Amino acid sequence: MPGTAASAAHRSDRTAAAILAAAAHVLSEQGNSSSMADVAEAAGVSRATLYRYYPHREALLSALASHALADAAARLADAGLERATVEEAIERIVRAVAAVGDRYAVLVQEHVKFDQAEAERLLGAPMRAVFERGIESGLVRQDLSIDVLLELFGGALMAAVKLTQRGNLGLEEASAAAASMFLDGARAG
Repeated sequence: MPGTAASAAHRSDRTAAAILAAAAHVLSEQGNSSSMADVAEAAGVSRATLYRYYPHREALLSALASHALADAAARLADAGLERATVEEAIERIVRAVAAVGDRYAVLVQEHVKFDQAEAERLLGAPMRAVFERGIESGLVRQDLSIDVLLELFGGALMAAVKLTQRGNLGLEEASAAAASMFLDGARAG
């Protein structure tokens, strides 16, 4: 039956998605103390099923990193960066990344490496476009390269994620504060 293969693939996709969603939650909540058994239980699958999809913790973390990149890229694409002012685009970037960063905090904690080329294509390119507009308009200082600005902006992004994770500020407050602090330091003067 042709529908059987499609149905099995759909179930497989749902299972993988459930495992990744559970892993993001469990690993972010419990960190290094969490086990693959904890992830399986939270996903509602057996450990055998979990290991069929992700044979070890590193494979699970790698898949989670790819999922996080895709999630962040989708949020940036939905943010309408090209239609927003530079200031608003920077705040939207912080908001999108902080929301994803809070969910996938374990990736930073466990020093999981992302595919750099994919990260640049999905996240770096849209951010670069915003910074290029900021430099061209005179809003963002021109004495620093875009790479330096992005590195400094990355620090503001990480600060927003940490503030949100610790509960010091809500997502909106942390995003606005990080964007404001970054822009006030990056503004041409």
